[in-house]
Amino acid sequence: MFYRENGQFKTSYRADQQIFPILQDRIAIGILLFVVLVVVPLTASEYMFRAILIPFLILSLAALGLNILVGYCGQISLGTGAFMAVGAYAAYNFHVRIEGMPLIASLLLGGGCATLVGVLFGIPSLRIKGLYLAVATLAAQFFVDWAFLRIKWFTNDSPSGSVSVAGLNVFGIPIESPVQKYLFCLAFVLVFSLLAKNLVRGAIGREWMAMRDMDVAAAVIGIRPVYAKLTAFAVSSFIVGVAGALWAFIYLGAWEPAAFNIDRSFQLLFMVIIGGLGSIMGSFFGAAFIVLLPILLDAIPRWLGAPISTATASHLTYMIFGALIVFFLIAEPHGLARLWSTGKEKLRLWPFPH
Repeated sequence: MFYRENGQFKTSYRADQQIFPILQDRIAIGILLFVVLVVVPLTASEYMFRAILIPFLILSLAALGLNILVGYCGQISLGTGAFMAVGAYAAYNFHVRIEGMPLIASLLLGGGCATLVGVLFGIPSLRIKGLYLAVATLAAQFFVDWAFLRIKWFTNDSPSGSVSVAGLNVFGIPIESPVQKYLFCLAFVLVFSLLAKNLVRGAIGREWMAMRDMDVAAAVIGIRPVYAKLTAFAVSSFIVGVAGALWAFIYLGAWEPAAFNIDRSFQLLFMVIIGGLGSIMGSFFGAAFIVLLPILLDAIPRWLGAPISTATASHLTYMIFGALIVFFLIAEPHGLARLWSTGKEKLRLWPFPH
């Protein structure tokens, strides 16, 4: 009853096209921003920051990038971990080889390098699609893993392939404590989420969705497949590359190529499928589910007095992921985001039947 737009009139095109046209949504977003910007930094524990919030934010950003490619443009990718690795190692090289390079510039340049690699491996999408495109992007995963293990220049001649960063700061402010790392990642997520939301609502977003729904019809009405597909790969790879750099610099601190192996690619694909294909919010739902599920599987049995081993919890996690993917693909292909939207629609009509 309270979630209705009765009496909320739009008197301009700009008001009609705003991201949150309903007043209640704008109030909810304002409250959410206050919580994540003020309440959480003041109240959350160090464990909460390190184990849940920081990985959730970074993986949400990576899932957002992948969702642009898979959910909005319909181009299957199994090489997301590779583009994260390119972003991480490129940012590392910019950071250590160019003295005085600002941290934010290093991260963005790492995303730029991931864009170039993403467009390169996106070129096959102009000729192939579906399973064949998935195999082509999978080749990117194996190639990048090999390159960072064998070509020592990428790791600054590290014999083990492991690299590390320390003493991070932004405009002279150190990024050391969990709260500072959380706020730094949150700033990136908020900016890129806003940019992505406006992109998918604009002309380029409509081109991506036209290519996803029926590429032949899209070409007939004048949409250029080359432009639409490659821009999707470019934007997706840039966001994923920045997320990979954040994962390496902020969350890990020291890493090796195994941190961005094929398991990471599948994990991000699971996030997009479970959270909701073609949904900005679905990227956050999927990341929250993937991050929280292993923690809950470990904690709930202990709360009930029947603890299980770490190996068992890990196996249960994969079993639940598989079962949920099958469930969502059959029952609700648009994932948790669609369930959320359906709930909001029912709330707008409550108490009347729907």
